[in-house]
Amino acid sequence: MTATAAPTDTGPPPALHRDRRFRTFWIGETISHFGDRISELALPLIAVTLLTATPVQVSVLTALIWLPNLLGLFLGAWVDQRTHKRRLLIIADLIRAAVLLSLPAAYLFDAITLSQLYLVALLTGFGAVLFAMARQAFFVGLVPRSAYVDANSKMSMSRSLSFIAGPAVGGGLVQALSAPVAIVVDAVSFLGSALLLSRIPVTEPSPPPRRTSTLGLVREGLVLVLRHPVLRAALGCTSTVNFFTFIAGALLVLYASRELDLSAGAIGIALGFGAVGGFLGAALAPRVSRAIGLGRTAMIGAVLFPAPLALTALVSGPTWTKVAMLAVIELVSSVGVMLMDVNLNALLIAVTPADALGRRAGAYSAVNYGIRPLGALVGGALGTTIGLRPTLAIAGLGGVLAVLWLLASPVRHIQTIDTA
Repeated sequence: MTATAAPTDTGPPPALHRDRRFRTFWIGETISHFGDRISELALPLIAVTLLTATPVQVSVLTALIWLPNLLGLFLGAWVDQRTHKRRLLIIADLIRAAVLLSLPAAYLFDAITLSQLYLVALLTGFGAVLFAMARQAFFVGLVPRSAYVDANSKMSMSRSLSFIAGPAVGGGLVQALSAPVAIVVDAVSFLGSALLLSRIPVTEPSPPPRRTSTLGLVREGLVLVLRHPVLRAALGCTSTVNFFTFIAGALLVLYASRELDLSAGAIGIALGFGAVGGFLGAALAPRVSRAIGLGRTAMIGAVLFPAPLALTALVSGPTWTKVAMLAVIELVSSVGVMLMDVNLNALLIAVTPADALGRRAGAYSAVNYGIRPLGALVGGALGTTIGLRPTLAIAGLGGVLAVLWLLASPVRHIQTIDTA
């Protein structure tokens, strides 16, 4: 890998499902996604049911999972200096598997504590960040440039499918086995991912000689993201939309339960229908991109993702009408987020110098993910002061402003990865 972007591949996108290396990587990620859906349900249930945690303690548990993303600035710079990215991916999987297995082990001896649960959340979050930082460089070595959008589409489809079926499977396992024992399934999914990664042959050139300190590399990552016109626009867009959608996300279940008087089952049906939209959006993203251009597709997604959330404030009528309206809103929003994410993620990889993928991902994630908890806190404050319906309307309309970042940048003129 050199300091320039990946070489241009002007040929037609290859059939990735026939590529054994990519297929193995894809299967590993799919297995891991389904395991994640189990832990997302089981970890808070352990806190609530076994440890009688308070709402504040449960929120701390969630925050600790996100907290390691702030380390991405430094971890990404460190990863860029490592030759064996696949080894780092395997280590990240093994760390998460070992940490998660500590919970059923402690459960057998009736020794689970809130402190252990916090530590598990923190370390699994760290493993996720390490995996994310190394994954992009590994992806570039595995997928031809002309297939970036198609590859991101396939992996996003798997993730969306896990959100459709995962919660139901996870709920059944938790009910049948108990939350700590069900977590074994997620740990095994990480072991399976590590095993599949170990079987993927890939050439990993050594990084260029270090030119500066780690802090210097961190600064380079921030400067790259903030000065590059495409990266800056993408970061502005995704951070803006995340801020406003997390305002809505913090209140949606509360609103559906208290304002709309919907049962937990009805809410689950509406949200599950929305997850189907994510699957459809991921499948459609490459086709729409080829038809109207990558930049335009991303801009359409940046509007379709937040705009329907404003309509949530207008939901009313009998129960079936409220469930149907919520389901359609979630469906359209989920299609939008995939049209945006699939294309922007491919674009980010394409325009980033190959030896800076880690520190770019670290700088980008620190801002993009760091703003999410802030949005949730603002949502709680607005919901308390002006009410839930006005806050949801503000969240949806404010999120649409994210598209202005792309409109004012070169992104709107980009047709394909090769013209980026």
